[in-house]
Amino acid sequence: MSLHSLQHFLQVALIFLVCVQNVDAGTTPLVDLGYAQYQGVVDTKPDITAFKGIRYAAPPTGSLRFQAPAPPSKVAEVQQAFNDPPASEDCLFLNVFSPALNSTAPLPTIVWIHGGGYALGSASQYNGADLVQDSNNKVVAVVIQYRLGLFGFLAGQQVKDDGALNAGLLDQDFALRWVNKNIRKFGGDPDKVTIWGQSAAPKLFRAAITSSTFMPSQYRYNDTIPQTLFNDVAAQAGCNDTKTLDCLRAVDGATLENINLNTMVSGFQGTFSFAPVVDGLFITQSPTDALLRGKVNGDILLSVFNTNEGPVSVNQSAEYNVTEYVRNLFPLFGVKGEQCGGEYLSTVWVSIESDAPLMSSLNAFPAKSYKGEYAIPPAGHGQDIINYFPSFTAFNATLIYNNTAFIDAFTDAFVSFAVNLDPNVKLRPSITPAWPKWSRGADMEMVFNETESGMPDIAPVRTSSALLDRCEFWKSMHHLTGQ
Repeated sequence: MSLHSLQHFLQVALIFLVCVQNVDAGTTPLVDLGYAQYQGVVDTKPDITAFKGIRYAAPPTGSLRFQAPAPPSKVAEVQQAFNDPPASEDCLFLNVFSPALNSTAPLPTIVWIHGGGYALGSASQYNGADLVQDSNNKVVAVVIQYRLGLFGFLAGQQVKDDGALNAGLLDQDFALRWVNKNIRKFGGDPDKVTIWGQSAAPKLFRAAITSSTFMPSQYRYNDTIPQTLFNDVAAQAGCNDTKTLDCLRAVDGATLENINLNTMVSGFQGTFSFAPVVDGLFITQSPTDALLRGKVNGDILLSVFNTNEGPVSVNQSAEYNVTEYVRNLFPLFGVKGEQCGGEYLSTVWVSIESDAPLMSSLNAFPAKSYKGEYAIPPAGHGQDIINYFPSFTAFNATLIYNNTAFIDAFTDAFVSFAVNLDPNVKLRPSITPAWPKWSRGADMEMVFNETESGMPDIAPVRTSSALLDRCEFWKSMHHLTGQ
């Protein structure tokens, strides 16, 4: 996946995808969730039953806009779960893919939480049947949606007083609680949940996988930056009275979506206008402080990043003054100036937003984490996704390295970790050698690459000391970068 600009990246968010399947009325199993019955369908992949568009929370519209997720209402009619859910404001749905609906032995469960910079993404882009098939039908897969942009991450004192901060994260937490309560009905084991993506909730998962680890600046909810964004949104919507949030709740969704897009597009490339904030409740301290104190959920971590994560977030055609660039990226940071180009600044961006958080995350799981690198050139952000989601077609995604042995090895690492908590206990034959756990001092990671002759090149290597030094520096500056 290669996106040439943030504007193009965000414009895609306006395209609401709905995928319609041909349904065989003879293969429609039924699951009763108490508040609704959902009728699924056998998917195109062998022996996998799909339930698409399951509502896990009430529509976050009207009076529930900018509020914490609420339980869905009861419905008497059987709901047909044949089609992907809409990517609209009413978005709190999930898809379940199960190879063992009537199995007496529940299976480990993977919950996929899509990325997209808190700005875009939908369940329709990720076919969970791919993950089930990757595991040889040994996992149940759940793909969730959550509120994005200003709908999920509008902050400021007014939201604190009359709404819910970090609503998008609360959605993720609510979905995980839904999984914990209901996944047995789909053949999954609530005690063996692995989240793949970004979220946190105590006792709701045992393991975590992060692909392209990413941590934007997370300011306190009433800091100048999120408060200024709130004031700007209110002004664009014509809401300037004392009951600003009530006014914003009355604004039609299309108007707010346009304000959402305008605000994001006008922001400095590499920044994310609407992102999590320190709210004192769900996020009680800066992420880096939490990681340094070992305050993490789950028991074990697998983190895999791509070699060139940065270019998609930096304007490669522009030349910046360092002072100008860093002050735009991190307004609290002050530096001396010198001219530099996009390639240099890509390294700066990825060191701060990706590498340093990744290292802090790994070190927060001492002797209980694995580090990997996807290095198939050009190894840009998101280019690994199509390996484990071969149905992924968003952003004109194409498979860069079509080598079966490599793809099997790469995908097996993830699903084996989800099933066995260890990428070395393989679900199928793999050319990946023994993968050492991450530990300070040894600093070993598994690199997935190819040789000059086009053969798979998968081997454990020592992480660059220069990268480790950069991460230590930026970790010491986290109070200025908002991390």
